[in-house]
Amino acid sequence: MTEPRIQPRIVYPNDLPVSARREDIMAAIRDHQVVVIAGETGSGKTTQLPKMCLELGLGDGGLIGHTQPRRIAARSVAERIAHELGQRVGDTVGYQVRFTSEVGKDSRIKLMTDGILLAEIGHDPQLSRYNAIIIDEAHERSLNIDFLLGYLKRLLPQRPDLKVVITSATIDPQRFAEHFVLPDPQHPDADPEPAPIIEVSGRTYPVEIRYRPLAQERSRDGGEDEDNTGDGLVDEDRDPIDAVCDAVVELSREPRGDILVFFAGEREIRDAQDALHKVIDSHRSLAGTQILPLFGRLSMAEQNRVFAPSSHRRIVLATNVAETSLTVPGIKYVIDPGTARISRYSARTKVQRLPIERISQASARQRAGRSGRTSDGVCIRLYSEEDFESRPEYTDPEILRTNLAAVILQMISVGVVEQPHDITQFPFVQKPDARAVKDGVVLLRELGALRSGAADAGDDAASSSARDGHRGRRSRSGRHRGRQSGPRGPLTRTGEVLAALPVDPRLGRMIVESQRRGCVREVLVLTAALTVQDPRERPLEKRQAADEFHARFRDKTSDFLSYGLLWQYLQEQHSELSSSQFRKLCRREYLNFLRIREWQDLYAQLRQIARQVGIDAGASREIDVASHQEAVHKSLLSGLLSNIGVRDERTREYRGARGTKFAIFPGSALFKTSPDWLVSAELVETSRLWARTNAAIKPEWAEEIAPQLVKRSYSEPHWSRSRGAVMAYEKVTLYGLPVVSERPVLFSRIDPELSRELFIRHALVEGDWQTRHTFVKRNRKALAQVEELENRMRRKDLRVDDQVLFDFYDARVPADVVSQRHFDAWWKKARQRDEHLLDLTPEDLIAPEVAELDTASFPRSWTVASPDGELSLDLDYEFAPGAETADGVTVRVPVLFLDRLAPEQFEWHIPGLRVELVTALIKSLPKAVRRNFVPAPDTAVTAVKHLDAEFDPARDSLLESLATVLRRLRGHPVQASDFHPEALPAHLRMRFEVRDARNSVLGRGDDLTELKQRLRPKVRAALAESLGGAAAQLYDAARGSTEGSASSGDDAAAARRGRGKRGSARPGPGTSPGSGAPQAASLERTDLTAWPEPDPPRRVETTVAGQTVTGYPTLVAVRDTDASQPPRVDLRILSDAEEQRAAQRDGVIALLHRTLPSVHRYVVDHLSQKERLIFTQNPHGSVEALITDCTIAAIDRLVPEEPPFTRDQFRTVAEHVRAELIDTVFAVTALVTTALTESNTVRKRLKKPGSLGAVAAFKDMSEQLSRLIHPGFVARTGWRALQHVPRYLAGINVRLDKLSGHLQRDAVAMQTVHDLEAEYRTAVDAVPSTVPTPAALRAVRWDLEELRISFFAQELGTAHTVSEKRIRKRLRELG
Repeated sequence: MTEPRIQPRIVYPNDLPVSARREDIMAAIRDHQVVVIAGETGSGKTTQLPKMCLELGLGDGGLIGHTQPRRIAARSVAERIAHELGQRVGDTVGYQVRFTSEVGKDSRIKLMTDGILLAEIGHDPQLSRYNAIIIDEAHERSLNIDFLLGYLKRLLPQRPDLKVVITSATIDPQRFAEHFVLPDPQHPDADPEPAPIIEVSGRTYPVEIRYRPLAQERSRDGGEDEDNTGDGLVDEDRDPIDAVCDAVVELSREPRGDILVFFAGEREIRDAQDALHKVIDSHRSLAGTQILPLFGRLSMAEQNRVFAPSSHRRIVLATNVAETSLTVPGIKYVIDPGTARISRYSARTKVQRLPIERISQASARQRAGRSGRTSDGVCIRLYSEEDFESRPEYTDPEILRTNLAAVILQMISVGVVEQPHDITQFPFVQKPDARAVKDGVVLLRELGALRSGAADAGDDAASSSARDGHRGRRSRSGRHRGRQSGPRGPLTRTGEVLAALPVDPRLGRMIVESQRRGCVREVLVLTAALTVQDPRERPLEKRQAADEFHARFRDKTSDFLSYGLLWQYLQEQHSELSSSQFRKLCRREYLNFLRIREWQDLYAQLRQIARQVGIDAGASREIDVASHQEAVHKSLLSGLLSNIGVRDERTREYRGARGTKFAIFPGSALFKTSPDWLVSAELVETSRLWARTNAAIKPEWAEEIAPQLVKRSYSEPHWSRSRGAVMAYEKVTLYGLPVVSERPVLFSRIDPELSRELFIRHALVEGDWQTRHTFVKRNRKALAQVEELENRMRRKDLRVDDQVLFDFYDARVPADVVSQRHFDAWWKKARQRDEHLLDLTPEDLIAPEVAELDTASFPRSWTVASPDGELSLDLDYEFAPGAETADGVTVRVPVLFLDRLAPEQFEWHIPGLRVELVTALIKSLPKAVRRNFVPAPDTAVTAVKHLDAEFDPARDSLLESLATVLRRLRGHPVQASDFHPEALPAHLRMRFEVRDARNSVLGRGDDLTELKQRLRPKVRAALAESLGGAAAQLYDAARGSTEGSASSGDDAAAARRGRGKRGSARPGPGTSPGSGAPQAASLERTDLTAWPEPDPPRRVETTVAGQTVTGYPTLVAVRDTDASQPPRVDLRILSDAEEQRAAQRDGVIALLHRTLPSVHRYVVDHLSQKERLIFTQNPHGSVEALITDCTIAAIDRLVPEEPPFTRDQFRTVAEHVRAELIDTVFAVTALVTTALTESNTVRKRLKKPGSLGAVAAFKDMSEQLSRLIHPGFVARTGWRALQHVPRYLAGINVRLDKLSGHLQRDAVAMQTVHDLEAEYRTAVDAVPSTVPTPAALRAVRWDLEELRISFFAQELGTAHTVSEKRIRKRLRELG
């Protein structure tokens, strides 16, 4: 038997203003379906209205629902009403919030948050459990409240028995009344009227409003103002903190009372706290005043200090949380700066902004109403009255300044609207902006909650999660199976899950993704942490200590992981400690126990709800964020795709989605590291756009998670030879951010038609691919023939254009062939039917409009005369106008024949270019001559005809012949020297390319003479290589005869055949003589210390390409880089007999110096005292080096001009040198002694010029002295010239004697010598470093010394006749 309900005793406190209007209110509720109660804070409407409804019997057979915007308010109001009814919570009065339900079966009044009532609509659309619903604090206009008001308006016609009471502060109650315009049931024909409004006054005292704007006019009273005398001008704006301090000082003169100061944020509170401490210390009337902050992030202990009674005066510094949500007791005075941070959604940047804005008039009145609760109050507004009047009357409701994604999701989920666009028809109190609705829909589509087409990624995310992780639990309930069978309405499977989860849709999307990635528990912990307030506290006075404790949980790469590490730590401590010990731990380590419990409760609720929708996290609370780090961050990223950013290297900021720019919040662990890419839990705009709670990510994760959201663009389609396909660069962007900048992808999947065209053009037409198909080789050969013909004929119009080739292949290759892989597969079958289907012939490749070609005038080879007959040289053609190094005709010259060629053999050029050559030569004539032969092209045609008929290019000079022909044609005198061949265009000058036996290019150029000189060492090396075999045969034969080991011809041939293999000294069968490096190894020697055994042959000959190649084995003295070291002796093969004679003599001298016994000790012991003294002052640095130098010079004197070439000759010379060497050395030392004595005398006299006019002459003589006497001068000078050195030095002394009276004559003679020396140095510099200086040119050097004697010391006489004219003539002859 059911026990009867206990009727509570209802009592109304008389001190509450609402009690005085009880009858009016109850009558209105009884007579109207909707009633609006407007009353100030403290009027008692929140606690007394439920009792009035109860007294009216609305609790019989149903509940009286009473919503509160906050959980703490729902609990406290329920306890207050139950206390007034004399019952416990859970009897007549119960409450239900997110984690707790204290509603009994006999409860008639149910306190709850508006979110709870909103959730009940999903399973009870008619709200049939309720007879009355009270919407409290409706003036706050939260999203939930606006939605409930709109839903109730739609529901009331269907539920005429349902009573709705709306309570509001005195903030625009008329809007609520007009919202509920309902027809009168008793008078249905009458016009609908607004809901009745009953106003209830609050328990307040009068409040005086004082305006103290930051900018004030001066008094104009002529007296002193704050800054200056009264001039009526406006002072500069005061700092807001200074204005607050001034207002506190002003209120300190009023009767004692607490002061409430409003600020926009925590930073302003901290700045004001520091400033007010100084004000308190400097004003005795404020002594002992406490300063207490009040904002949402404060710890519970610090918040309780504000509400606890105190005997001291208090100054409470609060954000707008104290405006309507909280009532701070004991407040007598209020200071209102007039600003607050108002959360606003930016339609442009798609982020939630927190700008500091001017508050509305209603908010200003609410702030003023915080005072006057205990006695008369004062409110100081730090702005003018005109400013107050110009402000908006009310603050915009939340629905106009926030993202509507969560509201849209819930409305669709509970069936209030069917499609997203129906939201605009929903009866909101104030309709949201269409852009906000659109942005909310876009966000839901981003999360995969709404369908956007036939295939939906969100559905896949949730469905695949369910398939992967819960296949065994699909049949747990019919309802679950029904959900999986198909989504309802516009919501996807993911959307249904998100609607069921009591968190923001972004956080819900993370939970859905975590199921697929196997990290459900970790993500549930993090989403719960992001929903509740941070449990880590940072008290103002102990901030450093708190940071040290919290540093244990910091992760350098992710702020999210810090929550995971904190959770792991808390679970470990909770299992080890008792409840009281755990509370003490939290207090000691600055962790808020209540928030931790809320975090854990939310995790439990999320885990329970997630299980209901098929996401099972298990029963354990243990998590491991380290091992699931990547999976966790990918799951988080799935809900925060629009919150990613990439670092801008220039500004160090981050570029975010849709053009936003933000910076990492300084409190983040990533503030100093600044990763390249990051994701942020929230982007909040205060002084700038800050990213809070961040993690480093990889950009490719975004493409993996949201392939349906990224935009792909393709650029630069190009043929890839290595891949054998057409590639393009793919750029992947997400909301404008380049997730992938340049990723190569196959273009055939994007545009197969263009891919096929590019494949044909690049692979088949241009041949840019790697293939072994035989038709390609045949076509390349045909193309090469046509290209070679174009270069020969110097025309680029012979070959058909690429379009013809493209059409050829396009007509034969199928349409589905778009890459090399496709082609290979097709051609494998097609070639079986016709192997020559794709073959091209040279005739196919030549344009049909081309006339018959004169190929004979463009020969492939060039023939020159030689002592052994004609020598044929290959010609290469290149048609590249503008490329001076390649354009024209190139002669391929084997290095062995380079010295046999002369520039005159090539001056006629090929017949095909002869007319153009003659034209260019005519144009190179001086203008006075050239004008007689215009037009030059016509004249050239006629001249070439006469040249071909009358002259032979093999014998006659082109320039001489052309000059003769032009004289005959026009009768005007023309000389060969009038032409300027050096001015010819590059393609009209023959180019030469020297190649070795391996066909490697050794050098190129159009100056054959310079090329021969430059490549002289390579010519010698090639000669030695070529002649090595032949020389080795002679050498071995000579050695065999010497040793008496005669062998038969067959044996010798067999031996030679054996040595003909690789590495042998003789040519093997089938090889040309001299080919290969090893053949010369048996003859050429390095660093000889004795005459080679047996004697090297005087000359060696071999035949190469029908031409006789001759070499001359020679002893060569190779000097060391260190002049003090004697040269070594090598055996080398030279190419010239005269060069052999000169080099052989030097080599013999060097070899004699190395083989003969040293005379150094004997010479040193027998030097005279004068010689010893002089020798110590020699430029060599040591006496030993000088005597060595003298010894070489003595050997030079004793060796005959015709050097020995055999051992016997060398032995004879050696015996002669050995016999005469000591006496000759003494003769040289005597000569050197005289030279050094003269040089010392000259050097001393040159130290001090007699006058400034003699400086130039002294410098000239110093340079002459340094050229004559230097380290190694004895051997380098040689005996022949050394005999005259003392005379040259004596000439300097004579010049010094004459200089003082003949400066002008000396200067003229010196200038003449300088000019000749400059010409001599130019001639020497023109000789390549690889070529020995000619003996005739070396003789000029001593002619210059003789000329100095004839100019400056005629009395000493010259060795031979010398003059300036003779020297100039010899230099010209040398060339």
